[in-house]
Amino acid sequence: MNLHQRQQFGITLVEMIVVIVIMGIIGGIVALFLRRPVQQYQDLTIRAELSDTADTAVKRMSREIHLAVPNSMRSANSSCIEFVPAYDGGRYRAAADATGAGNAFTTAQAISTFDVVGNLNAAPAVGDFVVVYNLGIPGADIYAAADNKASIVAPTSVSQLNFASKQFPFASPGNKFQLVSGTERAVSFVCTGVGVDAKGNGTGKLYRASGYGFVSPEPSACASVTTAPVLAQNISSCQFSYAQGVLERFGLVSIKVGITKAGETISLYQDVQVNNVP
Repeated sequence: MNLHQRQQFGITLVEMIVVIVIMGIIGGIVALFLRRPVQQYQDLTIRAELSDTADTAVKRMSREIHLAVPNSMRSANSSCIEFVPAYDGGRYRAAADATGAGNAFTTAQAISTFDVVGNLNAAPAVGDFVVVYNLGIPGADIYAAADNKASIVAPTSVSQLNFASKQFPFASPGNKFQLVSGTERAVSFVCTGVGVDAKGNGTGKLYRASGYGFVSPEPSACASVTTAPVLAQNISSCQFSYAQGVLERFGLVSIKVGITKAGETISLYQDVQVNNVP
C-alpha cells in the first residue's frame, strides 16, 4: 500500500469538528428527553424521604399519647401538646382478705403502701410516681403538687407499692392506678420556627421536651425546647388540638404536620383517641 492510499483513510480537522458538533446536538437532544425523568426520580426520592420522616414522627407521637395518664392531656396553644405518659399501671387491693390480711388502698387516712392485684411488669424505680384517679380538676390534678400522686420509695416490688405517706383525695371506681417516670414526668411535643424559606425548604423543627417537671396552673406558653431532642426538621406547618369526648370518657388529639424540602411538601393528619377513664 503506497503513501497516497494511506492518506485516503485519514480524518481531516473539518470532519472532526462536524462530528463533534453532531454529537453535541445529539447529546443536547438526549439530555432534553432525560431531564424530566431524572427530575421526577429526584422528586420521588425527596417525597419518599419526607414521607418517612413525617410518618416516623407522627407514629411516635401517637404511640406515646396513647399511654397518657387519663385527663392529663392539655395544649397551651396549637404549636404544642402536653401530657403525662404512664409506663405501667394496674389495680390496687381495695379491701383486706377474709382474715384481715393485705395492704388495702383507702382514702380515710394517709397510707404509704398498697398491694397490687396481679403483678406489674417490673418494680418501679425510687422517685417514680403512683397516680390514683386523675380527673384533671382541682383536688385531682396530676400537675398539682399535693393532689393525687405520691413518690415511690424503697423497698418496693411488682406486687406491692411503697410510697411517701399520702392521703389520696379519691378512690378509683375501677381500683386503678398509673405509674409515671420521676425522670421524665410531663412530656410536650413542640413545633417552633414553622415556615418555608426562599429555597422551598421548611424552616421549623419538631421537638420532644421532657424532664421539666409538673407545671401548675397550666401555662399559656409551650414548654422550653432549649435542650430537647429534635424529632423532625424542615417543618412547614404544624398544628395540635385536643377535644374532650362525649361524657368525658375519651378525648381526641389531632396532629397535623407538614414537611417541605426543595419545594416538595408532605402533609400528614392523624387523630389519636385517648382513654380518660381513670
